[in-house]
Amino acid sequence: MEAKAVAKFIRISPRKARQVMDLIRGKGIYDAYAILKFTPNKGAELIEKVLKSAASNAENNYEMDVDSLVVSRCYVDQGPSLKRIKPRAMGKADSIRKRTSHITVIVSEKKEG
Repeated sequence: MEAKAVAKFIRISPRKARQVMDLIRGKGIYDAYAILKFTPNKGAELIEKVLKSAASNAENNYEMDVDSLVVSRCYVDQGPSLKRIKPRAMGKADSIRKRTSHITVIVSEKKEG
């Protein structure tokens, strides 16, 4: 049985979020919390929020044991980019893409044996 949580249109670059996501993939739920707590990135706070939501979904919706949960799958997809313009010299302009992410965390119970 698996429980899933998704956060969409999060204002962080997918590349930066993936660096943090790679740290917790395959870890136990409490190990993942500890890693995210001491990771000094903006993405760590956002991913921790989604991880807590997935754990709560597992506990409340599927009656899973929280102590035996493992981050089975987690990934970051690219969302739409907000396009902005930065004025430059001599009347020119550069484009700025403020990227967004869709963060998905799937937790499952640890296999006994």
